[in-house]
Amino acid sequence: MNASKSVVSRRRSQKIAYTILTLIAIVTVTPIILVVGYIVWQGFPAFSWEFITGFPSDGMRAGGILPALLGTLYLTLGTAIFAVPLGISAAIYLSEYAPDTRWTRTIRIAIINLAGIPSVVYGLFGLGLFVLFLNFGTSILAGSLTLAIMTLPIIISTTEEALRAVPHSFRIVSVSVGGTKWQTIRRIVLPQALPGIITGVILGLERAAGETAPILFTVAAFFLPRLPDSPFDATMALPYHLFVISTQVPGMPIKIQFGTALVLLIFVLSMNITATIIRSRARAKREW
Repeated sequence: MNASKSVVSRRRSQKIAYTILTLIAIVTVTPIILVVGYIVWQGFPAFSWEFITGFPSDGMRAGGILPALLGTLYLTLGTAIFAVPLGISAAIYLSEYAPDTRWTRTIRIAIINLAGIPSVVYGLFGLGLFVLFLNFGTSILAGSLTLAIMTLPIIISTTEEALRAVPHSFRIVSVSVGGTKWQTIRRIVLPQALPGIITGVILGLERAAGETAPILFTVAAFFLPRLPDSPFDATMALPYHLFVISTQVPGMPIKIQFGTALVLLIFVLSMNITATIIRSRARAKREW
């Protein structure tokens, strides 16, 4: 009798917990769906091929957003070029080579703290170092380097966690059959940790693609009638362009504002979809 009551009590507790978790999930997801739906509803009337491929006109109250879209793409690619190899290399060293000392633990704590620094601080740092001291000027190069520094802590932390999640037995087996440490890392550890590494990289690049403060100090232009010709040119960018047309341009049609936000949303979402496909294929090949 007591055993049956215990079973009933556990089932009741399980149902209550399941109900609470379901409600929490609904409360969390619903505002996101509403925000995305509202952006799509307001921005879709402006969404067209001419809007994507055209230049702004009539004081940015008409025309397209091609310079801002390509500028965001250039900055994201530049950030990836500088941040991804350096971040993954630093994570490999911390995970596979660095001894577990007080100095190493301090470095890890510093990396975690750097991830929480406000982006405007990175913008001021980029202004002082890259724009003024190194004399890069307000340029794609200065903006990409600033965004890369801001993105590095995320990539390093997530990559290191992904590497540490690979079972240690994989390393032991590889070394026991004659593999060197670097061969073990390159052929065993990195492929197995690839899904987690991709997640960290995309999280970092998505943050870089959506930031306004760092590019405000280092690269973003209010308006340019042409596309940039070199990494030392300034460029428009979607986040800053959205800020400008929402706050600095009187009489701006609301559909242009939300259309720009919709394009930025699609840009970030496409990165997520690409990463999900690559991550799924990598997980299918994983051996644990």
